[in-house]
Amino acid sequence: MKQLFAFLLLCLLFAIPSLSQDLENYLCQGAYFEVAEAEKLHLEWQQSIQSLEDWETRSTIIRNGILQGADLTVFPEKTPLRPIFRHRKIMDGYSVENVAFESRPGFFVTGNLYRPHNRKGPFAAILSPHGHWSDPNNHGRFRANKQYLCATLARMGAIVFAYDMIGYGEADQCEHKHPKAVKIQTWNSIRALDFLLSLDDVDQERVAVTGASGGGTQTFLLTALDPRVKVSVPAVMVSGHFFGGCICESGMPVHRSAKHQTSNVEIAALAAPRPMLLISDGDDWTRFTPQMEYPYLQHIYRLYGKERSVGNVHFKNEKHDYGYNKRQMAYVFLLSHLELDIGALQEAMGSTVENFVTILPRAELEVFTKTDPRPNYAIKGSDAVSASFEN
Repeated sequence: MKQLFAFLLLCLLFAIPSLSQDLENYLCQGAYFEVAEAEKLHLEWQQSIQSLEDWETRSTIIRNGILQGADLTVFPEKTPLRPIFRHRKIMDGYSVENVAFESRPGFFVTGNLYRPHNRKGPFAAILSPHGHWSDPNNHGRFRANKQYLCATLARMGAIVFAYDMIGYGEADQCEHKHPKAVKIQTWNSIRALDFLLSLDDVDQERVAVTGASGGGTQTFLLTALDPRVKVSVPAVMVSGHFFGGCICESGMPVHRSAKHQTSNVEIAALAAPRPMLLISDGDDWTRFTPQMEYPYLQHIYRLYGKERSVGNVHFKNEKHDYGYNKRQMAYVFLLSHLELDIGALQEAMGSTVENFVTILPRAELEVFTKTDPRPNYAIKGSDAVSASFEN
């Protein structure tokens, strides 16, 4: 019996490298397809989906592939959020609070909560994840573009939560390039939505998510998995040939398995029939959106009789960002589908042009400081975080 056990253990040990290698073979990273190859593949997929039943069958495969690839077929337990609210600042028509909550015990999601000021709810709720930037004092939720977006939406009548990616801002309990970053960030987004919907003055039926670049990836992943999201605006990210350049977007096999192959276009299509706006530009991997990605999404929405619920605004001469013109289009779309205040939007698009927004330095937006540190029971290090996220 001992010899048999030793033999089986030896077989298992030799199998582990093979399993790991197979897993790597299923990763779709960066510019995984040539553009022409992606166009051909999406055309084949489109031709194979001629009815809503066809799409619902395929969408189930795609959604299950995300869950399996991200190690989320069984969710971690939803433990108490234990939110922390600090240093509320009253601005011109909105307020900003520094907020943290625990997505897992001792693992903190840090961010800023923007609220309408001197107005009565219930209010729409908007999550706003961010992308990748190099300057630690001017990236993520601290960037001017992010503050303009969140403050303007708050003044229009939404409660907006901007939160850190792991390894960015105050989310330094593990490295950004954690092997399971896709799982951790997707779970953080789900729990961020739990946090927003726990607020007394939030309308549970008016919920949106919008982000650019890596924040666009988080936007369409969350929308694909969580039906509580009613409206989505992924900016400068949805591409048929490009699968994300960071491990936090494509470091787990969410696009491919032994039984299927998909793309970020089809993951974004899991939003259907809920309203979605694609924002694209002429200087990155979204430069083909009007010709390739958008028509595919229109086809899926048409199956629901909701073709007008999906849109694309393309800025041919702009670059990869969530700049002023892109934000204006997001405001219009979110105004329409979340029933926000058109008067505030007209003001923001008129003479003030977001000038009412006060850009705050990082020090004023941080939750944890020397005088108000992170609780001493916080877990630290990638291994500890990995253990916390075991199902």
